Amino acid sequence: MQKLTSILVTAYAKAPQGTSMYEMYKHAGIVLEIDKETHKIIDAEFTFITGLAQDFFKRMLVGFDFTTNIDDLIARVDEHYYAPSSGSVAVALKSAQKRYLEKIQKDH
Repeated sequence: MQKLTSILVTAYAKAPQGTSMYEMYKHAGIVLEIDKETHKIIDAEFTFITGLAQDFFKRMLVGFDFTTNIDDLIARVDEHYYAPSSGSVAVALKSAQKRYLEKIQKDH
């Protein structure tokens, strides 16, 4: 069996009503693969409808150290993502980071 060097973290936030995300999923969901040693995001997936939005967010998040100030990442999202679901994305990211930090602190 192959030894894994990453962790998968998920989080969700309520999607804004009236958006296609709400109509399809009801929530903004995020799945992050994080390197256990560097704490950097190595892959990311969101519950976006389009492949372009999926790819855009993946490129925006990959490489971010998930133990650093999440406000820097939220600011980057706000600067580059103009959509009704931006607040939901921010909440999901904060929730994912909280879950990740609690887990790695518990394991040490």
